[in-house]
Formats: sequence, C-alpha cells, structure tokens
Amino acid sequence: MLFRDRCDAGQKLAARLMHLAAEKPIILGLPRGGVPVAAQVAQAMDAPLDVIVVRKLGAPLNDEYAMGAIGDGVEVLNENTIRTLDE
Repeated sequence: MLFRDRCDAGQKLAARLMHLAAEKPIILGLPRGGVPVAAQVAQAMDAPLDVIVVRKLGAPLNDEYAMGAIGDGVEVLNENTIRTLDE
C-alpha cells in the first residue's frame, strides 16, 4: 500500500483501527516519522496522544541497520534480525 505522506498513512491506519476506539486507547508515537502517523490515529479516535522516546540499537558494523530499540528502561530486540546477523 502506498501513501502520499505520513498523514495519509495515519488516516488509513486510523480507518483500520476504528473498531478499537471504544476501548479508549492511548495512542503512542515514536519521534520523527511515527508522531505524524500517530497524531492522525489519535485525532480520528478522539484519543490521547503520547510520545515515547527510544534509541535504535544498531547492528554491529552497521549502525543504520536496526536490530532493536531501547527506551525508558525497556529493551526490544528483533530476534529474527539477530539470528540473521549471527549467520
């Protein structure tokens, strides 16, 4: 699926998530590209928007290739990526 921009992506995502609006979610966005997307979802659902600041965990020898993220004391690793790097 192609999007004109991040706002368009957020509107299309919101349309697919509207069935969750009754649960009164808090919409979380990651700085940079994720916040404009999350803002559209929050607006469509009339839900609060919060931002989570994370730091990408780059792969050894290639910091631009993410293998996970860390923020607010939580670490999330992509095990499939790590397995690929081990090979």
